[in-house]
Amino acid sequence: MTDQISQRELENYLWGAAVILRGLIDAGDYKQYIFPLVFLKRISDVYDEEHAAAVATYGDVEFADLPENHRFAIPNGCHWSDVRAVTENIGAAVLRAMRAIESANPDTLPGVFGDGDWGNKNLLPDSTLADLIEHFSTRTLSIANLPEDELGNGYEYLIKKFADDSGHTAQEFYTNRTLVRLMTLMLQPQPGESVYDPTCGTGGMLISTAVEVKRQGREWRNLRLYGQELNHGTSAIARMNLFLHGIADGHIAHGDTLARPSFLDNKGGLRTFDVVLANPPYSIKAWNRDAFAKDPYGRNMWGVPPQGRADYAFFQHIARSLDPDTGRAAILFPHGVLFRREESTLRAALVKSDLVECVLGLGAGLFYNSPMEAVVVTLRANKPAHHRGKVLLINAVNEVAREHAQSFLRGTHQEKILDAYRGFADVPQFASVATLDQIADKGYSLAIPLYVAGAKAAREDGPIDVVDALADWRQVAKSSEDAITDVVARLRAEVKA
Repeated sequence: MTDQISQRELENYLWGAAVILRGLIDAGDYKQYIFPLVFLKRISDVYDEEHAAAVATYGDVEFADLPENHRFAIPNGCHWSDVRAVTENIGAAVLRAMRAIESANPDTLPGVFGDGDWGNKNLLPDSTLADLIEHFSTRTLSIANLPEDELGNGYEYLIKKFADDSGHTAQEFYTNRTLVRLMTLMLQPQPGESVYDPTCGTGGMLISTAVEVKRQGREWRNLRLYGQELNHGTSAIARMNLFLHGIADGHIAHGDTLARPSFLDNKGGLRTFDVVLANPPYSIKAWNRDAFAKDPYGRNMWGVPPQGRADYAFFQHIARSLDPDTGRAAILFPHGVLFRREESTLRAALVKSDLVECVLGLGAGLFYNSPMEAVVVTLRANKPAHHRGKVLLINAVNEVAREHAQSFLRGTHQEKILDAYRGFADVPQFASVATLDQIADKGYSLAIPLYVAGAKAAREDGPIDVVDALADWRQVAKSSEDAITDVVARLRAEVKA
């Protein structure tokens, strides 16, 4: 008999653990302790479920303990029930169990529990840990009670709640899921393809591809998912997140993508992928520009970005990571990458490469906990013949909803944007197709108001760069003057005729 857990019950159960920690540690640190405990509880309960099934099938308890009957090995003394029985130095016992499980599963679980400071009794006294463990012990997280999809949804709920609680720093941790789905639909991942996120956070973009393929009723388990994440604790959460969504072929690496990309081919070059989804940290200043200038992977083909803004370093890394035949990418950026003066040479090289397929301007608030307006740039390594030498620009700043202080895309917003994207044609006051020559005439600026009538100029959150603003104004003014001159010339020609 099962005790199935509803989605609401699951959400209350997971958030109840955060309530226990509230006031003891910073909200941004909840994830370091709650996610590993949920994962330990899940694999222990699934182990018990697998054991019971093997006993029912074979009638032999010792046979039921053999590794082939279990997805993960749990060494003696490391099961949830063993940890629950500890009354002193609980943090040390939790850490021992987690490290032993990682060691017993060297091909799948090394480092998966992260690097939380479990032994710090000032941070987590035994009484608090005991309360957490007892709280999680109130439910059995077996697959029968909680299928992978449902637990994965609960994990995503918890990720968002932690992002809400931790404030403005959450953008590195969480990307608006309605926007992630739109980006996924734009790229249309196919069964068996490879998917890559160079700054994967908790793995939400990678998971979205599997969820979408599965939603369409197609084979999703053969997607090959790859992600790299700088923050060690967040990379561990991404690995747990993939496991809890039932994704077996997931590869999450910890490290600095710009300094040490983890995924290489058999010749030592960058591995290439069918699909790349990314929300790089925007305009970071602490990166090794000198090393990038001598990059051994050829990721500086458009030039070396300024020290104060690494956006085009990620841009070039992603471009180099595209399979030359099938590769396509959707990248979330601040609008500044479209027009900033200090990146004009890089942007010109980007446009000339003819990789840019679409520039999609979105409304405010879709960067998590930030009023900044977002832009999605899609790249395609092998454009259809009728798209070559052209870029589609979409002004979707009004296609956004806001409720309870959160911005999101409704289904109707997504459909309107997707229709324009797939149509690749002019739509009055919404979308415009520009040739590379037309973009060159505008100084290689990709600012959407230069191409789509009625679009308002966007700016990045924070102080306005007066020099950049003046340059943008001059560019728009020049375009307007050129248009007026053209109209006057046509009128004169008609009068003479």
